[in-house]
Amino acid sequence: MDKKHLNIGIYAHVDAGKTTLSEALLFLSGAIRKSGRVDHGDTFFDTYSLERSRGITIFSKQAELDFSENTHVTLLDTPGHADFAPETERTMKVLDVAVLVISAADGVTSQVQTLFGLLSHYEVPVVIFVNKMDQTGADKEAVLADIKKRLSPHSIDFSSIIKDQSVSEAALSDDAFQEEIAVCDDALLNAYLEEGTPVSLEDISKLFTDRKVFPCLFGSALKMEGIHELMGFVDIFAKTPSYPSEFAARVYKISRDSSGTRLTWVKIMGGTLHVRDILKMPDMSKGAAAGTMNDEKVDQIRVYFGEKYELLQEAEAGRIVAITGLNSSHAGQGLGSLEGDVTEILQPILSSRIILPEGADAFKVYGQLSELSEEEPLLSVSKDDDTGEISVQVMGQVQMEVLKHLCLERFGLDIAFGPGSIVYRETIKSTVEGVGHFEPLRHYAEVHLLLTPTEPGSGLSFDADCPVDDLAINWQNLILSHLEEFKIRGVLTGSEITDMKITVIGGRSHLKHTEGGDFREATMRAVRQGLMMAESILLEPVFNFVIELPSENLGRALSDIQKMNGTTNPPDMLPDGGAVLTGSVPASELSDYASELLSYTHGQGRINLSLRGYEPCHNAEAVIEEKGYDPERDIKQPTGSVFCSHGAGTLISWNEVRNHMHVETGWTPDGDQRSDAAETDLSRLGESLQSFRSEDVRKEAELTYEERTRAYNATMQELDSIFEKTYGPVKPRYDAKADEERKRLAANKAPAKKYRAPKEYSPSDSYLLVDGYNIIYSNDELRSLAEHDMKSARDKLMDILVNFQGYRSEIVILVFDAYRVPGGTEHAIKYHNLDVVFTKEAETADQYIERTAHEYSKKNRVTVATSDAIEQVIIYGSGATRMSANDFWYEVRRTEEEIREYL
Repeated sequence: MDKKHLNIGIYAHVDAGKTTLSEALLFLSGAIRKSGRVDHGDTFFDTYSLERSRGITIFSKQAELDFSENTHVTLLDTPGHADFAPETERTMKVLDVAVLVISAADGVTSQVQTLFGLLSHYEVPVVIFVNKMDQTGADKEAVLADIKKRLSPHSIDFSSIIKDQSVSEAALSDDAFQEEIAVCDDALLNAYLEEGTPVSLEDISKLFTDRKVFPCLFGSALKMEGIHELMGFVDIFAKTPSYPSEFAARVYKISRDSSGTRLTWVKIMGGTLHVRDILKMPDMSKGAAAGTMNDEKVDQIRVYFGEKYELLQEAEAGRIVAITGLNSSHAGQGLGSLEGDVTEILQPILSSRIILPEGADAFKVYGQLSELSEEEPLLSVSKDDDTGEISVQVMGQVQMEVLKHLCLERFGLDIAFGPGSIVYRETIKSTVEGVGHFEPLRHYAEVHLLLTPTEPGSGLSFDADCPVDDLAINWQNLILSHLEEFKIRGVLTGSEITDMKITVIGGRSHLKHTEGGDFREATMRAVRQGLMMAESILLEPVFNFVIELPSENLGRALSDIQKMNGTTNPPDMLPDGGAVLTGSVPASELSDYASELLSYTHGQGRINLSLRGYEPCHNAEAVIEEKGYDPERDIKQPTGSVFCSHGAGTLISWNEVRNHMHVETGWTPDGDQRSDAAETDLSRLGESLQSFRSEDVRKEAELTYEERTRAYNATMQELDSIFEKTYGPVKPRYDAKADEERKRLAANKAPAKKYRAPKEYSPSDSYLLVDGYNIIYSNDELRSLAEHDMKSARDKLMDILVNFQGYRSEIVILVFDAYRVPGGTEHAIKYHNLDVVFTKEAETADQYIERTAHEYSKKNRVTVATSDAIEQVIIYGSGATRMSANDFWYEVRRTEEEIREYL
């Protein structure tokens, strides 16, 4: 019979005796000659100086030992402190069995519940070892009842089943045990009750592997009690998983040895890994295109035993080894046939600024901290390019102390930390389509993304639902790669987004001009444009708490939690005069409440915290105002898009982007596809608008001002109605009041600017104001062009007027109605030698021309080209002269003839 190999991790709440249990397993298996003690600072696993001085495990360690002649074990000792929970979580991805240690004195704490939940997520079979049963007051029945209540009702006492390292047949056959174990599986229960079939050892092994039963053993690691039973249970009931023949591996940790060599810790999940094997690794160099792979060679395969290691020529499936030679690996990465990454559930909730010693090079320090972030990815080291400040995300004060010690020991750098701040997140309230376009000269990419809110705690997920006829599959995969790569900021505070599914639903590329980087730009702009369109929600971390305190202090605790905007459940009153209070509270409000609790309970109160997740922020307006983030000024993650106009890239604001898009996905807020009725409405609207324009030009002299105003307003109301029915309304930002206040303050800081033509004019200048759309619809060629493409008609008129302006003495100003979007502002562009003005929101070209004619005609000669009869009357009253559309086109043709004659 082949010797089975198992990877076992030991997990516990801090001070539950986890490291002492590891020492006992090593000693009784013969792996070490002397069992160390935490309080003596001589344990086998805790080799780091800070681990010995503080008496806690900081880094996960590995050892090789034999539980029996049939079972070889790779033992992983993990940190117990909550600040290092992500390090603990990463080891769960490579385990076959987990031993969960519970202190008999403390019972099931919130940290134990968190660990049990994580092990459930990674589907790791769990055996529970209740430690410190030798202490006075340890109550086996009470602890077991607590485990059944807080962890699983299928937690069963196995202490009588395993004697030394063998099975007690008498205890196994006991009716009470047989019935209790049979209840864990319906098929076994039916067979036991109806046919009298007993539960066998093989049945128990399968129940344990399938996580349907959680065996409980009791003992004292310090006194070596119950250790043989634990080893016996693993030897008898734990099974080795089956592995495929094709090579696969999962990276769970990155570290460096004492000489600085980079180590990639992996579990071989299939096949065999050999020294000098070539592995395909993503190219992480700056400027490398997404999806680019490099070949990296395995230099060494190491099997560690504490600080020492043995070199292997090959590693078979099931082994946990450290590899040298890989430079671009990262925690959670799949190698070989194992594709995709696995990310941690636990996330840091604090962010702190690094205070550098005087004279330190910020750029160099950033590189050093980035090296540490390979070993602890959740540090999320970031550097502000404007201020040069470096910040990191941490789980708590103890991790800050360890990071400070690491920097001093490894780099000789004595850093300090600024005040910590809460790490917020952002999500959206409802589904929205985001659009992004990137088209400077000789580049092209357009992306349409569907942003959908998902369940709290679900994180980000990405998918594609776009026909390959519309966008090739390679471009869709590239977009998905970029989405996974980005750390996208929300638009409220610049915090990272979460709890959202982003789906590619449309896009376009150019056969000649599209490059990979174009889709990177378009993808970022699409997400940010969608976030600007959506109603965003600010999220904050929330803790579940369990407070144990004397009953006379219960009122104070309830009052404190209420002041912290927390919620509480009805308190549990204990027979000994104590009370247990549970509930949840925002992390931002807790501060140093544990110390305060100890103070007013005279040392009798304690609080256990576990991260509940992210929930809507209780004081969102105050946080948004404090952060002062303006998404439209974020140049690294822009909200607008870039379009090509006359050979140059033109930046279009996020709220105008949709009107310039080249692709129509058909998505609407009410469903995935635009309804046939909406399509009909849009078609009918286009026809009515064209009819209105043409009829207005031909018969405007017959219309009264009131009739023309009513017709215009009716048409615009119909446009608004159909636009909102088709695309949905443009929603306000999450905090509209704060947004308006920010705009007001910004306006007060700078004097108001009124539009003036781009160049200085002398009093002797004469002006020709051209009503753009009126002139377009008075020309057969331009009117025909406008029926299919209004932008092309507008551009052609501008080209005509460039020649006209170059020959004529008057200054030509071309005026267009801007698209009616909320917040639209009056602006002008210089098109070659021509001044082009777009009016502000709710202002027509007529109104602008009337206002400008009245102002300029006081000192200059002003002529207005229009066929609007009402406008002509107003123009005369302003002191300007009128040129009809026919006269204007006559002047254009005459000017062109003079130019030709001159040439």
